[in-house]
Order: sequence, then C-alpha cells, then structure tokens
Amino acid sequence: MHTLLFLEPGHFHATLTLRVPNPRVADEIVVYATDGPELADFLSLVERFNGRADRPTRWRPLVILDADPLGRLVGERKGDAVVLAGKNGGKARTIRRLHEAGFHVLADKPWLVEPADLADIRASLGDWPLAMEIMTGRHDLAARCFNRLAGTPAVFGRLAEGEPSIELTGVHQLWKLVDGVPLRRPAWFFDVRVQGSGAVDIPTHMVDQTQWLLESTGAGASDTTPCLVSARAWPTRVPEDAFRLIVGADAFPRQLAPFVDGDGLDYVCNADLVYQIGGVTARAATRWELSPTPATADAHAVIARGTRADLVLEQGAHTGHRRRLFVEPRADGAEIARAVAETLADVSGVGVTAVGAERYEVTIPAALDAGHESHFTRVLDEFVATIDERRWPAERGARTLAKYTLLAEAAARASTPNPTHEEEPR
Repeated sequence: MHTLLFLEPGHFHATLTLRVPNPRVADEIVVYATDGPELADFLSLVERFNGRADRPTRWRPLVILDADPLGRLVGERKGDAVVLAGKNGGKARTIRRLHEAGFHVLADKPWLVEPADLADIRASLGDWPLAMEIMTGRHDLAARCFNRLAGTPAVFGRLAEGEPSIELTGVHQLWKLVDGVPLRRPAWFFDVRVQGSGAVDIPTHMVDQTQWLLESTGAGASDTTPCLVSARAWPTRVPEDAFRLIVGADAFPRQLAPFVDGDGLDYVCNADLVYQIGGVTARAATRWELSPTPATADAHAVIARGTRADLVLEQGAHTGHRRRLFVEPRADGAEIARAVAETLADVSGVGVTAVGAERYEVTIPAALDAGHESHFTRVLDEFVATIDERRWPAERGARTLAKYTLLAEAAARASTPNPTHEEEPR
C-alpha cells in the first residue's frame, strides 16, 4: 500500500489521478505546498470526488504548508511515491532531486522547458527509483485499436512514402470544463518560462504517439532518437477580458509584463514540428484558442498513411466530441473491412460499419469509452504496479529520453527569430 505525496499540485492533472479509488494506494494522501488558490482548487476537486453520488472516493488529504515544500517532503519521507503536476519550469531539477533522494516520481508533462533541462532528465531516467510521465494516450481504447490496425499488414500495409507519413494535429481551449466545472488556470500558465512553450507542451504527447505508432508497425524502435527537420512557434492573442475569465484575476500580473502588449497578452503556445524517426517523417501541429463558449472543447486528429489504407482517428465538434476511428482503403475496400473486423474480433463490442463510399468506421460503444479524464487513474495504476513488481522499464526510459532530446532541439530552434516565427502555418 502506497502513501502518495503531492508536491505543489498546481495543475488539475494531479487531481485527476485521484478520480477513482485505487486499491494499491492509501486513502490518506499528503500534500506539500505553499498556500494559495492552486492548493485550494486541488482540494476542492478532491472533495468533489469524495462527495459525488456515483462511486465516491475516500481521500483524506493531510496538508503540510511550508515555504520550502520540496525540502520538507524530502526530510519527512511520509511516503515513497510523489505526484508532480504544476509549474514546469524547474520541474526537471525537482524530479532529479526526488529521484536521487530515493522517491518514485509520477510527473506531468512536459518535463523540459529549456534545452538545459535535458541533463537532469537523463540523470532521472538512468535507473531505479522509477521516474514516469503522466502520459495518458496509450490508455485510450480508440488509439489502441488504431495502433493495432496500423500493425496489421492486411489492413494497413506499410507506412506509405511521402511527406509526411504521419500527421498529428490538436486544437486546445484555454477556457474549458473539467469534471463539468469551469477550469481556473493559474496566471503562470501564460508564462512560457514556467509552463513551457508550444514547442514542448502538447508535442510531448504527439511525439509519444508517433513513437508508439512506429513500434506498432515495426518501423522504428522506441529508443531511436528522432531527427528534427523543422520547428516554429507563434502566439495566441489573449485579451485582458478573456484573461480575467480564464484566470479569475483583475489584470495581468507583473510577472507577465514581458508578454503583454497593450490590452492583450501574446502567449506563444502554438507550434508546428516536422521530424523523422527511423526514416519515417511525421508532423505535429498544435494550437490554442480562447473558447468563449462552454460547448467548445479540445479537438484532435491523427492520420497514418499506409500502402493499403489510411487510418484516421479524430475528435471534435464534427464527431460529437467523441473519438472516432476511420479506415480509408486505397483499394479492395470490402477485403480490408473484413481484415479490420478479424483484427479487432477479440475487442468486445467493437464493430466495423461502412460510412459512405470506401470509408469504414470502427465503432466503439460509448460504454467502452470512459473519456480522457479516466485515463489519468489508469496511469496511476500502471505507476504503482510497476513499483510493486519492481521491474525497471528500460525501454520506456530510453523512449522518454529520445523524445525529450528531440524537444530540446525543437525548443531551441523554435525560439530563434525568423521571418515566419509569428505566423500561423497554412
């Protein structure tokens, strides 16, 4: 039974690891933090989980306030596993200190904000105790079906030649709902020195998805260091009235002054990366919008181009905000549809339906798709199971280091001024 220690839980991802009870984790959790609205938001969401009618949790937070919460946590050692989800600036150094002090660490992405962070990441991934990312994508059922199909030659063939073979896009909302309640972001979220720029934030997930896909197709080893082809970043303009809504503050705080111009803030949160892994070219493009209405939600798409069929996994307003998986045969549509059904025959409830001419949907019942927020508890379960089994995940460590090696270069290149730096790619 593990006692979880939460260090400065400034991001709602920390709380989502507690969304359901975990039999490997004690009900008492210990929170080391400085006082403030971020701590209050964390405790409020924990209390909502405890008080809900459907599958309530029983978490008992023990809050320890200190001007140096990291030092207090290391000195008291009230548990062996630390959950870290908050400010990203300096996170790599914190993970390394915890690692060297003998704590297992489950830390939200991105670990890297500036290229110099790579040395600390390398040191934390070398051996036991476990340092692991809160990386939810591999627990999504639709994504697992996507990758299985990509690894089936009768369906996908092999990755088609072209530029690029894999495309990942994402549109995220600065104002959004979490557990049905408007999310209040801290002011530092808009400081790329603390949160990380667009080149390293969402692309952390996207590069991981690419690595996973290439593992599934046999086109690339997980520890193959990607080669960066190009990287650029550009800002989303955040007017002061929108900032007040998202943060709950009256005005831009002093620490954001370098990013404020007139009545708005330029948040360099968008990026477009092109990279190669094992000779396969991939593109990852992400941008952030203000989301003025509650109905607007994040949107995602992954396209893998094969010699027999293309695979498309997408979510957005046009899909009813549900993940939907499509197979687009290049020829022999009926034969490929049969191969899809055979490949996924052991996934209970999943079917294949024709959608228009030469397009098929892999139908996943809503009951099997619990949504993105549910994946965080699966990551926590994987984390504590890995600790209990005491199996060092060397392959995961190599993959994570390879990914951040790419992102370190992307962060450096995207921050270099160039004529198109401020322009959104077309």
